[in-house]
Amino acid sequence: MQATELAQPATRRSVFFLSDRTGITAETLGHSLLTQFDNVEWNRHSIPFLDSMQKVAALAERINQCAATDGCRPLVFSTLVDEEQRAVISDTHCVFYDFFGTFIDSMEKELRQQSAHAVGRSYGLQGNQTSYFDRMEAINFTLNNDDGVSARNFAKADIILIGVSRSGKTPTCLYMALQYGIAAANYPLTEEDMDSMRLPKILEPFKDKLFGLTLNPQQLHRIRQERRPNSPYAALAQCQQEIQWQESLYRLSKVPNIDTSNISIEEISATILNRSGLKRALYGASKNH
Repeated sequence: MQATELAQPATRRSVFFLSDRTGITAETLGHSLLTQFDNVEWNRHSIPFLDSMQKVAALAERINQCAATDGCRPLVFSTLVDEEQRAVISDTHCVFYDFFGTFIDSMEKELRQQSAHAVGRSYGLQGNQTSYFDRMEAINFTLNNDDGVSARNFAKADIILIGVSRSGKTPTCLYMALQYGIAAANYPLTEEDMDSMRLPKILEPFKDKLFGLTLNPQQLHRIRQERRPNSPYAALAQCQQEIQWQESLYRLSKVPNIDTSNISIEEISATILNRSGLKRALYGASKNH
């Protein structure tokens, strides 16, 4: 069908993310697909822990009611493992996107092996305990080494993010720890550091672990305004001065850095790991292997 022949799309649609566990995979994959369609307002329903036929039957009724109310079929993204549960949902008045069934049959044929059809292997202890505990340790490390609270553990860090206040260091560190098992510390560059065009002495021994974050002064101004409205700290002139100094420092000290102004925390983290060459402790692989 040609694009010109497509019916006028509904501007509001319901979408369900279904899982027998946390629902993280279904939501992540489903969201990635939904972002490709503009001018649609999504009414989202996340349904994790569908672990009984009773729950599935109740959900099937809910999906059908939603279709009747909306006047169009809901989109349903599913990572349900159980075939009987998937069959019940697929029989509802919905558009069913079965992430599990779509790929598992093909993989079984290619690998000449039956899949385990086991629930909960994507996250948690069932897959690889070493990977799981790597991530838990990384989260504890990051929490204990936030905002330059303690530099004595910098030698144990996989990476040290630096940047001026409110440049996104803490959320990026936590995301890398949680998602990838990266032991990330961070250190704030302050007005006192601006007196010289050198890295703070505390960072010099760890220069090979440093990665800088920067952003445009206008965005930094908006972020700081929310934290301390109309303060000298949030003033646009102050933000411009700090960013100009910071970027000069990165150039002179040859610190790799990234402009975070228009990219998500997921993209920031992936770019940092790609450019730094750090291995990810996720999905059954320890970063130590």
